[in-house]
Amino acid sequence: MIIKPRTRGFICTTSHPAGCAAQVKKQIDYVESKPAIQGPKNVLVIGASTGYGLAARITAAFGARANTVGVYRPSSGSEKRTASAGWYNSAAFEQAAQEAGLKSFSVTGDAFAKETKEKTVGLIRKELGKVDLVVYSVASARKTDPETGEVYNSVLKPIGKPYSNKTVNFHTGEVTEITIEPATDREIQDTVAVMGGDDWQDWIETLKAAEVLTDDVTTIAFSYIGSEITQAIYREGSIGRAKDHLEATALQMNEQLKSGGGRAHVVVSKGLVTQSSSAIPVVPLYISALYKDMKEKGIHEGCIEQTYRLFKDRLYTEGAVPVDEAGRIRIDDWELREDVQAEVVKAWEQVTTDNIYDLTDLEGYRREFFQLFGFETDGVDYEADVNPDVKVPNSI
Repeated sequence: MIIKPRTRGFICTTSHPAGCAAQVKKQIDYVESKPAIQGPKNVLVIGASTGYGLAARITAAFGARANTVGVYRPSSGSEKRTASAGWYNSAAFEQAAQEAGLKSFSVTGDAFAKETKEKTVGLIRKELGKVDLVVYSVASARKTDPETGEVYNSVLKPIGKPYSNKTVNFHTGEVTEITIEPATDREIQDTVAVMGGDDWQDWIETLKAAEVLTDDVTTIAFSYIGSEITQAIYREGSIGRAKDHLEATALQMNEQLKSGGGRAHVVVSKGLVTQSSSAIPVVPLYISALYKDMKEKGIHEGCIEQTYRLFKDRLYTEGAVPVDEAGRIRIDDWELREDVQAEVVKAWEQVTTDNIYDLTDLEGYRREFFQLFGFETDGVDYEADVNPDVKVPNSI
């Protein structure tokens, strides 16, 4: 079939296998163009098919020559329906890893489910023995509790009072005002249940009990702080409560692991175009303004550039891992530079529908959004007839 993008709000309901493969190759090429990393040998990435999870898997494999296991939701295609972008990304990664002589395996399933954890433990024990890096990069809107069967749904809302600010329809460029009602106590609790640290901790405890972690294992999860512009809807909102819980979990696990030389850290990353960030009101407009200034200053990074810097200059550098006062690894340092934020605030105060393409990089944002799904990628023939039913090698 000839595959074209179809959108519904902040979601693209189709994805392109050749475009996704090209995006994965681009990330691999970037990592291979950089100095090798003296890093992990056997890596588990939970939430491995897109965003930082995918970038971490690529960096570990092609930067440090590590064997990898990726866990992600199954979303295969058929002759008449496309798979998810994550499925195509993973298929492309597995193929490239095979060709490079690296061990790589995919476990498809619900990351919250006991069955998925058990399958993963069995695979690690059989194929790798133990893992020395566990990357937790699960971004989900819903969680079914594996013990009780209760379903929790996360929300992106402020806390305490309504929040009003500018937002943009990144498909049309229309800038409008939006007001978001505050989260209820139950919504806050549910968001923490989905996006907090409980499942990350459960994974580590399960892996440790099964004796498939090295004594000096490193484990990381991702968070975000952002600027004053996004504070009310993000860091001070319902999702911020979940990130607070995630960071508290990291400190607790770090205490538990350090006796054997292990460590657990939350990584605070830069604002990027992801499927998750596209869903948050205000954030696409903020990122568009941020991208313009950082690109002009020559300090812009995407997922793969950030992740390579994380591995090379933070996780696997000589000496202790540099952390902030809360024990977090900060790779949002360039985003939060005073000169960058000053320009973003200046653009924010002036931006309207009429001048948005002059004051921000909304076109770059829109293009990167479609590239998440394999579209608008250089070198791909989008008029070609392609088979959307792509198999993932080494998948269980």
